[in-house]
Amino acid sequence: MKYDLCLFDLDGTLTDPQVGMEKSVRYALDALGVKTEMKNFNAFIGPPLRDNFRDFFGFTGELNELAVTKYREYFGEKGLFENEVYPGIIELLKQLKERGIKTAIATSKVTEYAERIAERFEFSMYFDYICGSEFNGERSAKREIISHILQEIKTPAERVVMIGDRKHDIIGANDTGIDSVGITWGFGNVDELKEAGATYIINLPEELIQIIECPTHMH
Repeated sequence: MKYDLCLFDLDGTLTDPQVGMEKSVRYALDALGVKTEMKNFNAFIGPPLRDNFRDFFGFTGELNELAVTKYREYFGEKGLFENEVYPGIIELLKQLKERGIKTAIATSKVTEYAERIAERFEFSMYFDYICGSEFNGERSAKREIISHILQEIKTPAERVVMIGDRKHDIIGANDTGIDSVGITWGFGNVDELKEAGATYIINLPEELIQIIECPTHMH
């Protein structure tokens, strides 16, 4: 095996959170009386929440915090379960477990939400560790999350791989000196993943097993 530890992004990699995330954004904007022309909120999936409200709507300071609070009001109750696991993911996680490969979730989402999603959709038992951000926004950069996991699960960097659908996952991996697998069933695209410097790019979950077992053929 080339890798001993696989880190998985959550949103857009393990699950499709689109419905719940969009409803949560709309709920927050309605609460703040903000009208938006945005029809597609997919760009919200991946980056930290505070960054999104700043970048897309120009919210800063207290307004940004209020938007995050309102988003979580809906998301924490309903939005996180308006979500579905991508086809092939559970089978992939089972195969990794059978091979004795350690796994962790590395998400910018709040850790508690990630744990609740993993429980509800019945894949928490496949993970050795789940790490996200704090409610106050601390440890929300992918680099910080990966570093934290590497401290918790002591594994040499060359034996660790990050799997994710957006450039943030790939950049976080590069920043921490680990390999990365960009996946195309999420919300990024091949150009974004290539540009960010993904070690590998795959189109189906089952292709990850080939990389772990025989990586030379997959570049």
